[in-house]
Amino acid sequence: MIQATYTTFLAVGLGGAFGAMLRYAISLWAVQRFDALMPTATYIGRFMGTLIANAIGALLIGVLFVVITEKGIIAESWRPLLVVGFLGALTTFSTFSLEAVGLLQQGEWPTAMVYILASVIICMLLTWAGIELARWY
Repeated sequence: MIQATYTTFLAVGLGGAFGAMLRYAISLWAVQRFDALMPTATYIGRFMGTLIANAIGALLIGVLFVVITEKGIIAESWRPLLVVGFLGALTTFSTFSLEAVGLLQQGEWPTAMVYILASVIICMLLTWAGIELARWY
């Protein structure tokens, strides 16, 4: 059973605040960069922002899994702050799902399929890479 304390709730909230702020910063950056590069591609920056945030989170969760669970470099007590709070707010399956459904509803099937496959494949590969990198270190 998971023991929930006020400190744990505070850690999740604090981590979540920083994860959400980073996610928002990544989204702003992606919209500026990608919409300027590809002005004819509707909302490409928004999709790339979500993909980049999820990719960073996938890599980091792989690393944190090893350094917390396997190597004990970071104490288990940091998991609520780093994994649940920070990475939970940084990454977002719900936004990815909404964007993919929106593309499908607009008839953008090829773009939707590339987005879905790229998101799943890239994030799974980066989670694996994070695990392997942390194990190697």
